[in-house]
Amino acid sequence: MINEKRINCFQCQYFYTTWEQAHPRGCKGYGFKTKAMPSLVVFQSSGSPCMKFKPKVK
Repeated sequence: MINEKRINCFQCQYFYTTWEQAHPRGCKGYGFKTKAMPSLVVFQSSGSPCMKFKPKVK
């Protein structure tokens, strides 16, 4: 994935941290938990960047 197109999950409203050691990160948009960054998992699975990214409201 090219750095300028990489999506930062920490800035997404769907990102959350879980209490599970095996799966510490989660995505409410796609409904899964993972050890890696959710946007990276989406890219590796589909070949396209995350389409559900929404910036957090400050």
